[in-house]
Amino acid sequence: MTVYATIVGLEGRVPVNQEINIDGIKVIYFGFKKFFEFIGTTGWQFSPEMTSALKRALKTFDLIHINAIWNYPSLAAAYLCKKYRKPYILTPRGTLYPYTIRKKIWKKWPYYTLIMDRYVKSASAIHYTTDDEKEQCHATLGLKNQAIVIPNGIDLSEFENLPPKETLGERYPILKDKKVILFLGRINWKKGLDILVEAYAKLAGERPDIHLLIAGNDEEGYGEKVKRWIRDHGMNYEDYGVRGNPDEVVKDTLHRAGGLGVKDIKDVKVTFTGMLTGKDKLEVLAGSDIFVLPSYSENFGMAVLEAMACGLPVIISNQVGIHKEITEANAGVVINTKIVQIAEAIANLLDNPHICKEMSENGRQLVEEQFTWDKVADGMIEAYGEIVNEWRI
Repeated sequence: MTVYATIVGLEGRVPVNQEINIDGIKVIYFGFKKFFEFIGTTGWQFSPEMTSALKRALKTFDLIHINAIWNYPSLAAAYLCKKYRKPYILTPRGTLYPYTIRKKIWKKWPYYTLIMDRYVKSASAIHYTTDDEKEQCHATLGLKNQAIVIPNGIDLSEFENLPPKETLGERYPILKDKKVILFLGRINWKKGLDILVEAYAKLAGERPDIHLLIAGNDEEGYGEKVKRWIRDHGMNYEDYGVRGNPDEVVKDTLHRAGGLGVKDIKDVKVTFTGMLTGKDKLEVLAGSDIFVLPSYSENFGMAVLEAMACGLPVIISNQVGIHKEITEANAGVVINTKIVQIAEAIANLLDNPHICKEMSENGRQLVEEQFTWDKVADGMIEAYGEIVNEWRI
């Protein structure tokens, strides 16, 4: 197996245009030129080095797996595969959901209909991560090629020795003796943070023992909108993503809250952690009480798997791709993207520990049965083999 990728977001951190070995996999990161920055932060990633390398090596591969739709590397790979009759799989990863396409449709739909449509329809198979994604995308786009559903997976060994629950309160003192409601994910328009904040605000006024913990990377300044909504609802927040020193965080919190006295720090209702990885992420998962992801569009939901692996009861919207699996396993609460439903679901779990315990156990079992790396890898290997064999006949 060989992986080709551009250095978008990795400038200066990886070698460019040369092969390296990562866990036994050959990986080549290619440089890129950037045009039309108005269409996104990285513009249009034109990589002649990647195109030339793939063209030279194409005949040595049995199958090409393209893991995106809306960028130059995907277009170049699909074009070369179609031109030189090489089987390829496309994985859209939620980007073909109707709701997602409608966002900035002015740039997406012309590109898709005029350019990418033919390459999507020429793929040997479209790989979806959930049945929900397949149902919403395949027929809607008029696709006739093979559709395969293989989920994402996690390495369960990473969730075997979790930090003690009280560790979270030691890192973020405001959380001691609180019921922690966790949002973990990228902070952007898709995640439903607008309705989560409003639902939480309804509860926070009645329940002094709850606290909203928002962990994730702020994308394109969207976090400032979230903070404004928090202030608009009369709540204060602290932001550990701004400064790493807890003393400075308190000062920053008090400044943003309008000069409160130190004794009023208890009035803070929301904590931003910034992006967390590794042990830090496990601490917030192990120390929280409820996980909430009310996304407007989410093809899968890796953070949901991680939460269930840590024994957290989850509340997700019916726009998160794995909502059917969670409903069938009684592994969480599935709601519409409605403020009232989010608030009611959180309150119900807070008031019924036995329901939390049952969903916690069911969620962990669901991950073990369907979403481990081994099971996912077996599914992908089988799909690869079938496509290659069919192509050779």
